[in-house]
Amino acid sequence: MEELLDILKGLKPGVDFENEKNLIDDRLLDSLDVMNLTVELNDEFDIEITPLDILPENFQSVDAMYALITRLQDEG
Repeated sequence: MEELLDILKGLKPGVDFENEKNLIDDRLLDSLDVMNLTVELNDEFDIEITPLDILPENFQSVDAMYALITRLQDEG
């Protein structure tokens, strides 16, 4: 989880990722941020986030992203 938070804080400094639950709905992350994040997560966690995984609910919060990473690692 700490690696994920480090990536997010590097992408968008100043956002309270630990407590924010509506990153997409509140427009704290936009589509370009999600695409950049996807590349970084793929590299950092050795996973493959496919276009089918790029759904707002998978990027709405740190917990949702961590669940996505965990699921993809388990599948891999």
